[in-house]
This record gives sequence, C-alpha cells and structure tokens, in this order.
Amino acid sequence: MSRQLSFLCLIAAWILAANGSAQSFLSRYKGLPYHDSRYRGGPRKIPGRGLCACYDLGGEGVAYHDTDPRNHGSGELNPADGTYLNEFRIHEGVDTSCTKFGRKPDRIDDNPFDRIVPPRDLPYVGWTEPGEGFNITVHVAEAGAYAADFLYTSNRGGTISIDVNGKDATGPLNIPTTCDPADPVAWRQWHHWNLASRLFRIPLGKGRNVLTVRILTNGNMNLACFDFRRVDG
Repeated sequence: MSRQLSFLCLIAAWILAANGSAQSFLSRYKGLPYHDSRYRGGPRKIPGRGLCACYDLGGEGVAYHDTDPRNHGSGELNPADGTYLNEFRIHEGVDTSCTKFGRKPDRIDDNPFDRIVPPRDLPYVGWTEPGEGFNITVHVAEAGAYAADFLYTSNRGGTISIDVNGKDATGPLNIPTTCDPADPVAWRQWHHWNLASRLFRIPLGKGRNVLTVRILTNGNMNLACFDFRRVDG
C-alpha cells in the first residue's frame, strides 16, 4: 500500500470514528431545542444566529450546569412584574437578563463606552462563573467549516470553549476584557459590549448538532449570541 493511500485510509477512519462518537452523544442527549411563545420550536439554524439565552430545555445536568439554582437576572435584578423579558426563564438556574436602552441618566447598554451597540431587548446569559456551561441544539444546512462572531461583555477578560456533540472543538478561547477605566460608573463595566469577529472556526456535520458553551476562567461575562457563517477551508 502506498504512503498516500495509507494516509487517506487513516483520514477516513478518523472521520468514521468522529461521526460515530457524535451519533453516540446525540442518541444519549435528552435536551430539547428551546421554544416558547416568542421563540418558536426547533433547533437554531446554521448559518445564522444562536442566542445564548435560548439554550436548550432539560434543566440542570442535562441542558446546562450552573453554580446555584437561582436566576440572578430574571426575577431578581429584573423584577417579576409579568413582563416577558423580566421573567424570561425565571425558574432556571442559568442567569439571564436583556439589553436595556434609554435608562437615563445612567444609560445601561446604550452607554458611550460600547465598542458596538447591541440590539435592543436582546436576551443574554450573565453572572457567569468558571465551571458553568449550557447546550444549544442547532441544525446545520450543509456540512463544512463555520466561523462565529461573538457578541459579549467581559469585566476582566477570561476564557471559554465550545464543544460539538460532546467533544471539545476549540480549546480555550481568549475573551478580551471590555473594561474601560474612563467609565465613571463602576457597575457599567459589565455593560461595555464588543464583537469578537471570527472568534473560532469549527467543523459541523449536516443536520442536528449540539454545541456546549463552557466558561473556563474568570467569568463575569455577558454572553449574547454567536453568528455563524460558512467559511472555506
């Protein structure tokens, strides 16, 4: 057997093993794509946007892991007043909030220290701590390599990683701090939004995939969304 043919056989075997591992994970996974009255059912579509706050249904130990069972955004920072965004996923442990505009005089998420202005009323995951994570089920239109832009804030920098179908796909990803010492409002250091362009690139198979977002170091990040697009190579 030629060296080239032997190499191709090894690649084929690796692909088969990876596909088998993915199918094994997907067959065991009990989480379901998020849906409610506003966000209709079904996996997030790729190419497209995956909202972190629309992580899967299934609860602690299945769809997510959080260090405590209380949602410190919905129902705590944001009073339980019957409105959709203030009570978004209020009974789950992942801490969720939403972007807020026009709150004078402090200007929460439309402050002059943003690197990029986020969408209005955008749900996001906050109060993040190392060791936490959550799953997002996606449907991929076509197999290939996909790059993702990441909308976030980070009080002190940190690292995250992304799993695909139970396997680490990125290793540690550095999330630069968005802290700006020029901001005179201390708590607003958690609300300086930035876009990390092409934060990572991962291979995805066609159809159903489960992405796991893991907080590795530092925490104190607000995670809004990943925008996926197909890339060559």
